[in-house]
Amino acid sequence: MTQPRPATSDLTSASIPGTAIVTGASSGIGRVYAERLAARGHDLILVARRRDRLEELAGDLRARFSVNAEVLVADLSTQEGVATVERRLATDASVSLLVNNAGFSALKLLTETPDETIGGMIALNITALTVLSKAALTAFRQRDAGTLVNIGSGAGFSPYPGIPVYGATKAYVFLFTRALQQEVAGTAVRVQLVLPGAVISEGWEVAGGDALEALPDSIVMTTEDCVDAALAGLDQGEPITAPSLHDASLLEEFLGLSGRMLESVFDARPAGRYGVGG
Repeated sequence: MTQPRPATSDLTSASIPGTAIVTGASSGIGRVYAERLAARGHDLILVARRRDRLEELAGDLRARFSVNAEVLVADLSTQEGVATVERRLATDASVSLLVNNAGFSALKLLTETPDETIGGMIALNITALTVLSKAALTAFRQRDAGTLVNIGSGAGFSPYPGIPVYGATKAYVFLFTRALQQEVAGTAVRVQLVLPGAVISEGWEVAGGDALEALPDSIVMTTEDCVDAALAGLDQGEPITAPSLHDASLLEEFLGLSGRMLESVFDARPAGRYGVGG
């Protein structure tokens, strides 16, 4: 008897998983995602600025996992770089998964953060992620298949000292990705929001340099554990995966309260404590 073809929504576990685009693939979380997805049988399109690192990674993945691994050099803090990946998403029907991972932080007070750093962070963490999410979902909706993974941060839940811009960009990723999940409801397209805590990464060095104090080992997760947990959450169908959150009820409470707040602030009457209005 002929076996049924795997559901198109189960692209991460299907026998022919398709091509995955991973941004920020040259190091850290992006590099581990590339390795893990290659092990699952995905062909890869590796996106980052550093060609030498991408070429080294692509060669390693081809040798170890017998997959196709293509290098796509692009600076996603620029319009040209974003357009390069956007075109690939629009024209390559083999792409079944986009991991929007590229981003960076700066451990500085706002008044001490150079304007170019602010602009670059917003361009990469927000603008690039937004434009590429749109391109991916446009293509995926047309095929009614595909998975978008946006990498946010636990820093997007509440202000954290020393990262005013970064935390705000990750709060954007949180709300934006939640809205996208509503847009694809009822379709076979999946959108996962991943919210890491502190993870071993070159990003710490970029953010703080010598000024960044070492965090206690008890709160810093390995990059491998972070990505493995994120992929396990994807396999389990989680819309939001927080790899280091042990009490999942806290997330449920947060989402419930934020929904109540949204409903409550839409009222034509000024609150009584202000003593204004009729």
